[in-house]
Amino acid sequence: MRKQLFTSTTALALLFGVGAAHADMEAARAFLDAEIGDMSSLTREEQEAEMQWFIDAAAPHAGMDIRVVSETITTHEYESQVLAPAFTAITGIRVTHDLIGEGDVVERLQSQMQTGENLYDAYVNDSDLIGTHWRYQQVRNLTDWMAGEGAEFTNPDLDLEDFIGISFTTGPDEKVYQLPVQQFANLYWFRYDLFTDPEIMAEFEEEYGYELGVPVNWAAYEDIAAFFTGKDVDGTSMFGHMDYGRRDPSLGWRFTDAWLSMAGNGDKGLPNGLPVDEWGIRVNENSQPVGSCVARGGDTNGPAAVYSIQKYLDWMEAYAPPEAQGMNFSESGPVPAQGRIAQQIFWYTAFTADMVGDGAAAVLNEDGTPKWRMAPSPHGVYWVDGMKLGYQDAGSYTLMQSTPVDRAQAAWLYGQFIASKTVDVKKSHVGLTFIRESTIQHESFTERSPELGGLVEFYRSPARVQWSPTGTNVPDYPRLAQLWWQAIGDASSGEKTAQEAMDQLCAEQEAVMERLERAGVQGDLGPVLNPEESLEYWNEQAVANGTLAPQLKKENEDEDPITIGYDELIQSWEAADAGGATGAAPAADTEAQPAE
Repeated sequence: MRKQLFTSTTALALLFGVGAAHADMEAARAFLDAEIGDMSSLTREEQEAEMQWFIDAAAPHAGMDIRVVSETITTHEYESQVLAPAFTAITGIRVTHDLIGEGDVVERLQSQMQTGENLYDAYVNDSDLIGTHWRYQQVRNLTDWMAGEGAEFTNPDLDLEDFIGISFTTGPDEKVYQLPVQQFANLYWFRYDLFTDPEIMAEFEEEYGYELGVPVNWAAYEDIAAFFTGKDVDGTSMFGHMDYGRRDPSLGWRFTDAWLSMAGNGDKGLPNGLPVDEWGIRVNENSQPVGSCVARGGDTNGPAAVYSIQKYLDWMEAYAPPEAQGMNFSESGPVPAQGRIAQQIFWYTAFTADMVGDGAAAVLNEDGTPKWRMAPSPHGVYWVDGMKLGYQDAGSYTLMQSTPVDRAQAAWLYGQFIASKTVDVKKSHVGLTFIRESTIQHESFTERSPELGGLVEFYRSPARVQWSPTGTNVPDYPRLAQLWWQAIGDASSGEKTAQEAMDQLCAEQEAVMERLERAGVQGDLGPVLNPEESLEYWNEQAVANGTLAPQLKKENEDEDPITIGYDELIQSWEAADAGGATGAAPAADTEAQPAE
C-alpha cells in the first residue's frame, strides 16, 4: 500500500502539475480516475457533484496559500502527498500540509494559543485536547462556525452523523470542536495460529484447567503470558507479553491512553466515566475539575490505578523480552511482527499496515493472510460493565480563533476534503484509520477483511463504543500529559513503588489545577479543588450517589480467569450487529470459558 501511495503521488503530480492555482473540474475528473475509481462510498456521479461543490465554494479563496500541520503517520502522509496536491489542483487553494512529530504538533498549537500568532491555518491534533479546547475557547467551535462564518464553506453532504468519533470531539456544551480525520484503537493482539493449534490448546488446558482462547480478563492474560514465555515454537523461544518501559514521552501515552480504565479505574460512562474519568480526575456537576487524588474524590492514586501499574511492572519483568524495558513506543511497535511474541495486551491498530507488509513474513501465512488476530482488550479486576475498555486515537481537524476568517474558511474546505465521502474509502485503505460508518461498511472492506486480522470486524462490532479517547475532564491536556511519563518512569525504573508513583502523579496534577484555579484563566469552566477527606469518605459518597470511584482496595485482586474462543467472539458480534445492538463485547457471558 505504501508503494501505491507514492505511485499515486507521482501520477497526480504529472496530472496536475506543481503549484496549480486555478479551480479545474478536469483536474477533479483526473483525480477521480487516477486515485479513487470505485474506492468510494459515493457513485461516480455523486463524486463529481461533491468535487463541483468544492470548486464553487473555493472560488472566493482561489490562489490563497494555506498551511496545515499533523503528526507523521501513514494516513497523514497520504493526505499531505496525495490529497493536498489534488485539492490544490481542483480548487486553486494551495495547501502545504506539514508532517512533524505528535509532540511538536501540540507544542506549536500551544505557541499559537499563547501568542496569538497564526503559525498554521489548521491543526490535526488528537481529540484528547477536547477538554482543553472547550475550556480555553481558543479554537472555533464548529457547530457555531458551520452556522455562521463557515456556513457558505460547509459541505451540505458532510454528514456529521456518519463520523464514528464525533462524540469524542463534542464538548459538555454539546458543540462540536474538531472534525475527526483519522482514528485507531489499542486492542489485544495474539497469534491465532498458536491459540488454535490442537497440541498447544491441549497442553494449556491440561496445565491450567480451562480452554486457551482470547482472554476476557487480566487473570487469563497472565496465565497465557506465563504459558508461552520460554515455550519453543518451531525453534523460536517465545514470550507471552510485549510492552515498553523507557523513560520517554511515549511512556505517558502508554498510560493516559486508557490503561487505568482497562483495570477498572474511574466511573461508568461512555465515551468517558463521570464524574471520575479514566485519568482519575473528578469533575463536579458543572464539569469543573475538583480533584485527582483520592483525598479529593479522584482516583489517579486509588487502588484500581495502583493495581494497573503493578500489573504493568510485573508482566514486563516476567513475560516480556528483556530489551523491552529499554524501548520506547516506536522501537517496540515492530517487535510482534518478528514472530516471537504470543500476545500483546496493549497494541495499536495503527500498526496493522506494518503487520501485513513485507517485513512481517514471520507472522504471515504463505498466502499473505495473517497468523495473528486482534480482539477486545481484557479487563482488570476492578472493571465493571458500563466502563470504557480501551482507547481510540482520533486525530481531528481544528481551527484556531487566532486564524483570520478567510484563511480559516479556506482551511476548512481542505479539512472537509480529506474527510469527504469521495476520498475516505481510498484513504482508509491506505492508512486503515476509519472515521466514517459508510467507509467501514463499504464492500471493499468486506473483501479485504481476511487480510486485516479482525480490524474490520472490530469496527463493525457493537464492542467499538467502549474504546474512546481522553475526555473533557482533563482541563489542560498538554500540561498534565507531560507529568505521566515522568511519574510512570520512576516506577518503571524501580525508583518508586506503584503507589508512590501514582501519589506523585495525582499531587502534580492537582498542583497544575490549583494554578489554573488561582489564575482564573478558564473562568467558570476551570478547576475548583475539593477539600481533602479520606478514601473511605469519598467511597461512601460514591456508593450513596450510585457511582463507583474511588473504589476501595479489594481484599483479593486475583480473579477466576475467563477466555472466549475468537471465532465465537466474531459470531457473537455478527449476531449482535444483525440485531442492531450497540452495546459492548461479551465479558463473562455464556460463550465465555471460565476456569473450573
